[in-house]
Amino acid sequence: MHCLEVIGLGKRFGFRRLFSGLSFRLKPGEQLAVTGPNGSGKSTLVRILAGVLRPTEGSVVLQVNGKTLEATDRPLHVGLVAPYVHLYDGFTARENLMFLARARGLDNPQKCVEVWLDRVALRSYADEPVAVFSSGMRQRLRFAAALLADPVLWLLDEPRANLDEAGRHLVATLLEQGQRQGRLIVVATNEAGEAAACDRQLYLPDYRAA
Repeated sequence: MHCLEVIGLGKRFGFRRLFSGLSFRLKPGEQLAVTGPNGSGKSTLVRILAGVLRPTEGSVVLQVNGKTLEATDRPLHVGLVAPYVHLYDGFTARENLMFLARARGLDNPQKCVEVWLDRVALRSYADEPVAVFSSGMRQRLRFAAALLADPVLWLLDEPRANLDEAGRHLVATLLEQGQRQGRLIVVATNEAGEAAACDRQLYLPDYRAA
């Protein structure tokens, strides 16, 4: 049984408080949309949930198979897709994924990489350097990199950014599969349609301190 629980979360940068008193619980197969205008803290919240940024107050608890993870272990169970996620431009798509697969210690990393190259429709470009990729191709590769290790928690920050119609359909398919597999899914978005497709919505300005 997997679960994500956020308790009284708050984040402040100097005298600027983005949000405070934020609490929610996410169960397997649920999709939560995090919405709000630019600058409201959506990406900041995503980074906190991923374990790469510390909150000013409150806590984030991720349970995997009923076991509560230490904060230092949380990133190993998270798949983060965001425009700011780094890809190695000098590596090919295949080399980027192989590097991550080996770093995560995956069994049969080569097979896993080939499967994901197919799933994100990048096999024809697998041996081209990422430096020549379009923004949409980079976004597809970010999905493969994030989900390669089959993480429990999916954190998707503007997941359909820069994608064409085929790419947006790919994202919808991956989300449907993730739900069926009982993944915990958080989608930070400015798109009303994308938010409406989720099970629940959280409007971040509602948690801004006065």
